[in-house]
Amino acid sequence: MSVDFSAEIPALRATLTSIEKVTDMDALKKRIAVLEEQAAAPDLWDDPESAQKVTSQMSHAQAEFRRINDLESRIDDLEIMVELAEEENDSDARHEAEKELASIRKTLEELEVRTLLSGEYDERSAVITIRAGAGGVDAADFAEILMRMYLRWAEHRGYPTKVMDTSYAEEAGLKSVTFEVDAPYAYGTLSVEGGTHRLVRISPFDNQGRRQTSFAAVEVIPLIESTDSIEIPENELKVDVFRSSGPGGQSVNTTDSAVRMTHIPTGIVVSMQDEKSQIQNRAAALRVMQSRLLLVKKQEEDAKRKELAGDVKASWGDQMRSYVLNPYQMVKDLRTEYSEGNPQSVFDGEIDGFLEAGIRWRVGQGTSED
Repeated sequence: MSVDFSAEIPALRATLTSIEKVTDMDALKKRIAVLEEQAAAPDLWDDPESAQKVTSQMSHAQAEFRRINDLESRIDDLEIMVELAEEENDSDARHEAEKELASIRKTLEELEVRTLLSGEYDERSAVITIRAGAGGVDAADFAEILMRMYLRWAEHRGYPTKVMDTSYAEEAGLKSVTFEVDAPYAYGTLSVEGGTHRLVRISPFDNQGRRQTSFAAVEVIPLIESTDSIEIPENELKVDVFRSSGPGGQSVNTTDSAVRMTHIPTGIVVSMQDEKSQIQNRAAALRVMQSRLLLVKKQEEDAKRKELAGDVKASWGDQMRSYVLNPYQMVKDLRTEYSEGNPQSVFDGEIDGFLEAGIRWRVGQGTSED
């Protein structure tokens, strides 16, 4: 079917104009100027953590500005490509124009989804915790598969990641893992992944080759920043120290540097063993604890608002996505109805379709953060 460029190109321009308006390009330009000024300060690297944050924010803001800005010239170039192809009746040139049209449309769709992330914490980096659920060793293996899926997704996009805590299962896989995805809007984008994930497959751990259903829970929270006002009284925290352990329970650290922090009133527990010293692990554990309490506080506020509005039904089902490898191959999101027929590519980090559908679904449900 022939592409109608005379309708498609104006539609691209209209979408771009809408994105530029929502993004507020002038404000983004001013923010880049401020960050460039901070990055040029001679004492910037006196505080390496702060310096890293400034340079990271600056490069992400510059990349976002370029990405939007470059689209205008890409659409102009596309228009010229189409004119030349039609003048010369060149089918190869027209085919190239169609490919470029699809590429521009995909970039615009991604940017359009970004404009839907307007929640209070959507701009933050994300902390993801995956826990093996029902299903024994298959569930532990599934938890590790999901961790790899999210890390690969971040890797494809050039987002830095950091595994903060790992609890290995005895036979294979993971009991739980916590890791950070450090990028603007990582929380807003990945927050739709929170919930129960289900895997159906012929178990590689069953010598009779039976089909096994297993579950893993994914929790996504925004990373707390030092400017956030979540104060936790010392008497509400219980801190235990222990030795870091690797697969099979082997000790990977000869000192008691790992930290387990418990918030006594809520029972929330955070373990941290990635950093080299007990002080660093304690500081990292406190940040994640503050992030979890921030989310709990917000969920309580949301529940109260829903109760006042007379809406007490849960927004998220117990099971939000199924990964079926047998008797057929399909990954399907049960909230959005979005599906993919190639589970392996999904496990390799190709989850943008699910993320975009999830964000649009959430906005449609009116459950986006206000």
